[in-house]
Amino acid sequence: MTRIRILKREELNEEQGAVYDEAKAAGGPLGGPYWAYIRNPRLMRASQEMGNALRASPLSGRERQIAVLTAIRHWNSKFPWAAQARGSLAVGLDKETIEAINARKAPKLSDPREAMAHQLAAELLANRGLSEATYSAAEKLFGLESLVALVAAVGQFSMVSCTANAFDLTPPDDATSTLII
Repeated sequence: MTRIRILKREELNEEQGAVYDEAKAAGGPLGGPYWAYIRNPRLMRASQEMGNALRASPLSGRERQIAVLTAIRHWNSKFPWAAQARGSLAVGLDKETIEAINARKAPKLSDPREAMAHQLAAELLANRGLSEATYSAAEKLFGLESLVALVAAVGQFSMVSCTANAFDLTPPDDATSTLII
């Protein structure tokens, strides 16, 4: 059960309302961890901008989502999993790949960049760093700009997951995938 009260638009102060309205007009996320972030409007705006920057990065949607799901799975975060599993289907990840990550298994990915997105995220989170071999292979596959975006996606969704876990944010009932706990 969600630990914080979800504020309605009319309950927001002027600054919160402005950030909320901006996010809504841009089609940005408003639920889940954003129920917490709205209490700190600068944080909410920064998180929205980070999401926009990552979506505009040179990573493919599939590469980004593989890393995002891997990060969320690491943190066992139910609300982000439900939201991002749906988003992953929208960018073309198949249910088998999503459920392999959910089961903490390496998904069967024929694209080397996609396989590396999973490997890098899993290693970074498990070991709090990357081996020289993984770093070198990732830099060769992605180039530095995309590698920075990949690492940032892991970091952003670690923050999102920690927020969701701290506030025990309840996923929607119509989730396309639920986290295996």
